Amino acid sequence: MIVQLSAGQGPEECQTAVGKLYDSLKNEYHDLEIVSFKAGRIKDSYYSILFLTEHDLSELEGTILWICKSTVRPGHKRKNWYVDVSIIPEKEEIEDSADYRIEKFHSGGKGGQNVNKVETGIRVIHIPTGIAVISTEERSQYLNKQKALKRMQAVLDAMKQQAGAKQTNQAWREHTKIVRGNPVRVYEGVEFKRKE
Repeated sequence: MIVQLSAGQGPEECQTAVGKLYDSLKNEYHDLEIVSFKAGRIKDSYYSILFLTEHDLSELEGTILWICKSTVRPGHKRKNWYVDVSIIPEKEEIEDSADYRIEKFHSGGKGGQNVNKVETGIRVIHIPTGIAVISTEERSQYLNKQKALKRMQAVLDAMKQQAGAKQTNQAWREHTKIVRGNPVRVYEGVEFKRKE
């Protein structure tokens, strides 16, 4: 699954929240792998982070609220900061490209002796960008290859979309889509503790 965290037009506090949310999710789901990011001006802050995970994080799609006094502007009255979480759909159609290098490896783990004897795991590397995605969850090399290629295509499409947004200033318009009410999750304080 490909997930994007975004501060949109939000101020530096929202960019800080993007970094804190990614760190929190990384502690919760250990397989998160950053594909691309746009760093903010402050240390450990981000306008956006695009990452891969094998977990289904679709329940996180929507708005995340961070309740905290500003860590950037002391005395600032506002204490609610928002992050948008979007799931980037994986494509069904796969574009063949000479720009990919495909590597095979032993998957290991569940699946019986087959995974230890046969190279069922697939790593697809997009040569121009160096982006790599893997698939090991299927027992057949063919299915893992199809899955990895779909993921790669979705990642590249998301990157193209981000690049296009910059050119047309779409990023500013996208931020208005962050819904401020009814957050999916709420975090509190500088420690970024999840509110149950």
